[in-house]
Amino acid sequence: MARPAELKKVLITGAGTGFGLEVALRLAEKGFDVVAAVEIYGQVQTLKRQASERGVTLQVEKLDVTDEGDRRKALDWGVEILVNNAGVGEGGSTVDIPAENIRHQFEVNVTGPLLLTQGIAKQMVARGEGRIIWVSSREGLNVNPFTGLYSASKHAVEAIAESMKDELQEFGIEVATMNPGPFLTGFNDRIFQTWESWNDNPATRLFDYSKLAFPRAQFNPEPVYATLTALAAGEIDSYRNLEPASMLDETKQLIDAPWQKRTTDGLGERNRNVQMAFDMEPEQLRDDQDPLPSP
Repeated sequence: MARPAELKKVLITGAGTGFGLEVALRLAEKGFDVVAAVEIYGQVQTLKRQASERGVTLQVEKLDVTDEGDRRKALDWGVEILVNNAGVGEGGSTVDIPAENIRHQFEVNVTGPLLLTQGIAKQMVARGEGRIIWVSSREGLNVNPFTGLYSASKHAVEAIAESMKDELQEFGIEVATMNPGPFLTGFNDRIFQTWESWNDNPATRLFDYSKLAFPRAQFNPEPVYATLTALAAGEIDSYRNLEPASMLDETKQLIDAPWQKRTTDGLGERNRNVQMAFDMEPEQLRDDQDPLPSP
């Protein structure tokens, strides 16, 4: 079946900041009818003002993907293209993160978006066309110390998206993933601050999180803005879309690496990737990247 020729109504969740904000504005600039969904009402007027400054109009809606009433509202918007972008990141060792934070990670990144997608996807099926994009992560394909829980949620997204693509193709629905690597939007650094509000006993933690930072230098986010906009607009049709492209070979190598690991590797020694979190300063832009634009 040929891909739909004219899909115009786009819903982007998590559009108050980061990738979602910029892609919502760019799609509106391209002439799409954009519903930009934000988590809380306090973000609504701010986003409308930002859209006005860019000379575009957005339909800004409060949509917390974990809220059943908010998800129900979205069924009235006639969504033809769904960009599941809303997400949170919980940093910390897999053996330290409290239960409440574990549950919240999966509610926001997996359960809520899937329940939202179920209703909208069935509307798309009834129309015989539609496009669903899951904003996953490079962490959905690889893992790193201290982001294991976030990575687990994105591995779940990968499984859902790939199954969904197979299940919905006969109904004319496109499904794709966007897999950003480490980009300097503030998101990665916030992951390493969530420990500050944990409801736990700090004395039981294995690590002193005040000494850790996101363990990689980060990229200018422009490649994700461009690729995610083109993906939502139907200008590219690749299922998996990883940015930056320079990390593609490394990512594939890391997918294969666990087959060579041994349970006894490095016992009694600190893993070098763990040490990187101690050595790195927050918000480090890659030396080979252009500087971020001034706000």
